[in-house]
Amino acid sequence: MRLKVLNIVDVAETQACCGCGACAYVAPDAIEMADVFEHGRRPVARPGASAEVLADALRVCPGIELSHAERPPDGVVPELLPAWGPVLEVWEGYATDSQIRFAGSSGGAATALSLYCIEQGDMHGLLHIAGRPDVPYLNHTILSTRREQVLAATGSRYAPASPCDGLQQVEDAPALCVFVGKPCDVAATAKARAMRPALDAKLGLTIAVFCAGTPSTRGTFEMFKKMGVDDPTSVINVRYRGNGWPGLATVTYRTPDGGEATRELTYQQSWGDVLQKHRQWRCYVCADHTGEFADIAVGDPWYREIPPGEPGRSLIVVRTERGRRILRAALDAGYVTAERVETKLLPASQPNLLQTRGSVWGRLMALRLMGAVAPRFRRLPMFHLWWHLTAAQKAQSIYGTVKRVFRKKLRQRVRIEPFVPAAAGSTAACGPDGVARPGPRSELVATVVASAEFRS
Repeated sequence: MRLKVLNIVDVAETQACCGCGACAYVAPDAIEMADVFEHGRRPVARPGASAEVLADALRVCPGIELSHAERPPDGVVPELLPAWGPVLEVWEGYATDSQIRFAGSSGGAATALSLYCIEQGDMHGLLHIAGRPDVPYLNHTILSTRREQVLAATGSRYAPASPCDGLQQVEDAPALCVFVGKPCDVAATAKARAMRPALDAKLGLTIAVFCAGTPSTRGTFEMFKKMGVDDPTSVINVRYRGNGWPGLATVTYRTPDGGEATRELTYQQSWGDVLQKHRQWRCYVCADHTGEFADIAVGDPWYREIPPGEPGRSLIVVRTERGRRILRAALDAGYVTAERVETKLLPASQPNLLQTRGSVWGRLMALRLMGAVAPRFRRLPMFHLWWHLTAAQKAQSIYGTVKRVFRKKLRQRVRIEPFVPAAAGSTAACGPDGVARPGPRSELVATVVASAEFRS
């Protein structure tokens, strides 16, 4: 029996959700976001939410549909357009401020550009994510208007986040704002601003951070275990990257004797060995890992080896005229130090993403053949990349997905059970292995049609 997606709850239950939070922004009385331990941030219906409102929220969902405009912007690099989206220029550089450069995951360019917009560009603030003060391994959305607020949230957060649930703060702001998020978050913002002229009028700049996928909260807990931190409630602070390039995953926690200790893992040990294994399913069928809907996208220039002690550099991809204008202004004002580079450095820096995008075509075909939900992409070409894969890679893109359909139960609906973290100093929500267990189903979830039922 083939699954159907009729409303935003269906998106979550069929594992097609990106977790961006845009649906909660456009329908706050009907939807709120919650962390689901095994999957990520997910929308749950509030009591009394109408079917019409839940269905209408699909209009901003990037998880189920994504498309570029029929006509690309003038001046794009034609050879990059089919695989990398609109690209006007490619730069490599870093935040001129050495503190920001060191703290950022790869040169601090996103932070520096945001600060320029606030301090010199007459913008009100920056909508982004940060670790929750009460539960530091979870994220929340904040609107920062001061330098110290922005700097306190530097560094990538390889954990579930839904920055679009805070877009009302941008709409209500007294002046333009910057938005920073993952590619899917920026794509959702683009869809939301097309619906909401008031939001569109307040978005001064969108910055996307290259993304290879979002790990679940379980992924963070498994990283803690690898570090030897068995009690998540003892954690005081979590950094996934930064303080050098690519930086260390660092956890500070309370010891049984009342003191504090720190544990660290390399980028390979944290992301490569643990976190990437816990990415949400929708990331495996993502066609946009480099922020094709943003004004500016930033990522790691992996085209060369990183020497020991490298403070960090960012690959800066200018995608719109607005992005070009603001980057030039930030360069002139001394917030960013960068040089324009050959556009071929973009594919050289992210070679795995080309193979991934090609594989997505085969994965989507397998999902449709198996009766699972597959997102729809328009004007995000993939077949030509799939065609150039090796025979083994083509087969794996299809066969591997068929196996995942059964292993991840992609033809069934999942129960959306909000994760309730234990209070600091308590192990009530933790099992004997130190891994938290999802809390009881909230009254919000009780309003949703039973997860085990199929809609045909």
